[in-house]
Formats: sequence, C-alpha cells, structure tokens
Amino acid sequence: MGLRSYIVKRIFYMIALVFFVITINFFVFMLMPGDPASMLVNPQSRNVREEMERLNQAWGFNDPVHIKYYKYAINMLTWNFGTSFMTGHVIANDIAWRLPYTLFLIGGSTILSMVIGVLLGVLAAYKRGTRLDDTNVVLALIFYSLPVFWMAMMFLLVFSKQLKWLPMGQAYPVEWLLGSPPPAASLNILGATVAIPSGTEIVERIRHAILPLATLTLFQYGGWLLLTRATMLEALTEDYVLTAKAKGVKTRTVLLKHALKNASLPLITNAALAFGFMVSGAIITESVYNWPGMGRWIFESIDLRNYPVMQAVFYIIGLCVIIANFIADLLYGIIDPRIKYD
Repeated sequence: MGLRSYIVKRIFYMIALVFFVITINFFVFMLMPGDPASMLVNPQSRNVREEMERLNQAWGFNDPVHIKYYKYAINMLTWNFGTSFMTGHVIANDIAWRLPYTLFLIGGSTILSMVIGVLLGVLAAYKRGTRLDDTNVVLALIFYSLPVFWMAMMFLLVFSKQLKWLPMGQAYPVEWLLGSPPPAASLNILGATVAIPSGTEIVERIRHAILPLATLTLFQYGGWLLLTRATMLEALTEDYVLTAKAKGVKTRTVLLKHALKNASLPLITNAALAFGFMVSGAIITESVYNWPGMGRWIFESIDLRNYPVMQAVFYIIGLCVIIANFIADLLYGIIDPRIKYD
C-alpha cells in the first residue's frame, strides 16, 4: 500500500473517529447531573414550572434521544453550534473572537518552549554527566514541577506589583473596555478593507502578553528538554553516529542532522498532542491573568453548566487532535525513511 492508499484509508478512519467523538460528546452531556432549564429559569417567577416547560420545548430537552442525537450530529457537522445559555450570543462568533487570543498565547508558548527545550535537551545529552547537564535537568524539573498558578502569581507580584514593569493581566489595557483601541490604518486587499493595528496597539498587546507567555513557556520547556535528552542519549550511541564522528563530521551536523533527526519521532508525537489540544487553552493561566481565551471560557461554561458552549468546544478539540495525529503520521515517513506505509 502506497502513500496515496494510506491517506485514503486514514481519511476513512478520521471520519469514523469524528462520529465517535460526536457520539461520546453527546452521551457525556446527556448523562451529566442537573437540569439545564433550572439554571435558566428565574426562581422567583410565579410560574416556574410553566417557564421550565417552555424552555425545555424551546431548547428541545423533551425530544426523544434519537431526535436529540440527530439534531446534535447535524449541528456539529455543519458547525451550527447554536447560542449560549447564559449570554444568548452565537457560539461560533464567540469562538471566532476568543480563538485568536488562545492561538497566540498557547501557540506562541508551545513553539518557544519547544525550541528552547529541544535545543537545551540536545546540549544536555551531548554534555551528559557534566555540570551543564545537571543544571539543565534540575532547572527543567523545577519549572516543570512548580504549580503554574503559583508561577503566574509570582510573576504578577514581582513584575507588576513591585517593579511595575508590566501590566496586571488582561490582554489589553482596561481603558480599551470603556472606549476603543488606538486608531488603526486600513488596507484594501482584493476589494476587502483590512484593519492594520497601530504601533501603540501592537506594543500594548505585546506588553500584556509577556507574562502569560513567559509563564507557559517556563512551565512547558522542561518536558521538551527531558524528552529530547532521553531520546538523544539513545541515538548518540548508534553506529551511524559513531561512524559520522569517525569521519570527522562537524559536531553540530552530527547532533542536529544525524542524531536529532532520527530521535525526533517521540518529539513529533508530543508536538502533535500539544498542538492538537491547543484550542483548549490554558484554563489556570488564562484565569489568573484574566486572559479572554478559550481556556477561561471553558472554565466559566463548566461553572455555569453552559452545555452548548462545552459541547462545541470539546468537539473542536477532538477534531484538532484527530487532524494533528494524522499530520504526525505523515511526518513520520518524511522524517524517517525506514517507515513504510504498508
């Protein structure tokens, strides 16, 4: 079976997995305790039962299970996520507004931690047993073990409260909530007007993102360092690495082109999972820094039993994980030619 047949086969598997995720997602929320209508009705209303019945009819809570499942599957497949119980906003619009904040924060911190962790892991493996190796491992374990909420609060205490170098959370100045951001320029691209943020707005957004990015980067890089070090230690003892050294190949080439390339399969798997779950955000970090991303939204939705929001977000997370694993499987064959799609 060649690559084309493998891709076709995996696509069918992905379609089956999507329906599996939809089914699991549906029954998980069906079995959750509590009545969503009781969260929406006014307890001081004179006609509580009538109002709950009206809400059950409006939201389809009284429909048979198979009708509920059919409507839910169609809505998920067509990305018609409905409206939020609590705000009445269209969920797709809320996702479109919050997702860029999460992608910037989680994507940026994941890439930074990956680059820092992999490079330091390669260096630690090369300098195995030295003081540099011990220092890297100890620091990685410390930052990987520290509670992320404690790190975030310490950063706010030191850099915001004491030194006053950086703002106290939020993704933008509080004044923007009362007015509007600095005026932006506009650019006409193919007939569409695209707003270009001003220099002041860009600087302010970067200042507000420094502490959350630093917190997540320090928390994540240790895992990448330890994983890279473990895989590199095994690769450095292989015959092809020893042969390359004997031929006088540069150390950097041996480490990055020979050893790291063949030791990168576990890193690709870890990266696929990291980027697959990126949409879920960072619940604790976003809550501490009051960051308007997907993680904080999930936490608020769980607290308020906002089922439509949770169903939509968990479905999107499942899709991202499925796609990320598919991409990782394709990268395996590109990175390691020994892998055949049979």
